[in-house]
Amino acid sequence: MKTRAAKLPQEIWVLVAASFVIALGFGLVAPALPQFARSFDVSVTAATIVISSFAFMRLVFAPMSGTLVQKLGERPVYIVGLLIVAVSTGACAFAGEYWQLLLFRSLGGIGSTMFTVSALGLIIRMSPPDSRGRVSGLYATSFLMGSIGGPLVGGALLQFGLRMPFIIYAIALVIAALVVFVSLRGSHLASPDKAVDVKSMTLTEGLQSPVYRAALGSNLAFGGVIFGVRVAMVPLFVVEFLDRDPSIAAYALTIFAVGNALVLIVSGRLSDRFGRKPFVVSGLLICGLGTIAMGFTDNLVLFFAIAAVTGVGSGLMSPAQQAAVADVVGSTARGGPVLAVFQMMSDIGGVVAPICAGLIAQHVSYSAAFAVMGAVVVVSATGWLFVPSRTKPVESVVEDLTDVAALTDTPARTNLD
Repeated sequence: MKTRAAKLPQEIWVLVAASFVIALGFGLVAPALPQFARSFDVSVTAATIVISSFAFMRLVFAPMSGTLVQKLGERPVYIVGLLIVAVSTGACAFAGEYWQLLLFRSLGGIGSTMFTVSALGLIIRMSPPDSRGRVSGLYATSFLMGSIGGPLVGGALLQFGLRMPFIIYAIALVIAALVVFVSLRGSHLASPDKAVDVKSMTLTEGLQSPVYRAALGSNLAFGGVIFGVRVAMVPLFVVEFLDRDPSIAAYALTIFAVGNALVLIVSGRLSDRFGRKPFVVSGLLICGLGTIAMGFTDNLVLFFAIAAVTGVGSGLMSPAQQAAVADVVGSTARGGPVLAVFQMMSDIGGVVAPICAGLIAQHVSYSAAFAVMGAVVVVSATGWLFVPSRTKPVESVVEDLTDVAALTDTPARTNLD
């Protein structure tokens, strides 16, 4: 008999809506930022440094963000992070020199990693343990939809000048921060420390879990290849190998996103029912093999089909992996460092993998570059072979052991497996 899905807390929907606004706004400034940097009469390399500075500061500040979450809690760090990005983005609109734009954009990376780490903590805290995959899918879908719509709206705003997208995004972030502040202000889910004893999970404790160790490896490969290499190499592959117009690359990236969106929510919900491992492993294998195949096709229709299938693989894997990490941390623990390192793996991959793929493409071939990067994703799936097929959320483990302790009159002990 089919059971009806449990109703999610209102706070979850607030964060899902905020995720959409954040991603939409990020996409607003994406088309304008390189051109805006070039307007200061700097080189192409200098313009790309402005873009890289944001990612670099995210990576460098991630450990500090985890510490702040551990000490101050998720909600205040989330709101302050949003406001930092809002102020820095608004300041970009009024930059009079290149160095000012570089400074303001870099500061935005600090705020970005603050709200990213704290948002993941809030999602874990407020999600019912048996609906974590479903929530992860919803959250990822909202961000994806914003990422797709943002560049379209941002491109339209460019007719009002290169500074206008920054102003609009800054205003949208302030509104989002205000909505989150008001909506979560009296929430016992967002601030459970007022009602229950909240533990702090250290990175050492997290690393004791084979699930967490496997997730670190797969997130490194996934972030590097799916987010880094795909965005950096597909446009070059389309133009230089397939000899097509650059607009074709945009279509390929959009097709990937559509394939991703089609399965995100469903796969997240199914991972709650059947376990995380099957969806993570199958998603990694599909993404890896799809990436390999992408470099060996010279047929545009087949290229689009592979992009769609690879997007499906990404959609299968992402919610289950995030839910698996949530299972490790649990709803009654504050795992700032654990979540920060998990995020850092994706960021490190996003910085290193495109460089490696570019070097291989330059000195060997595009086919070799895609083959090596795809193989990395496939290999990352092996870490999940050491994970139990059906792992329980930490809350369920605690409940089971507590029941046993009550029956046997022995102290309950827990671990992170």
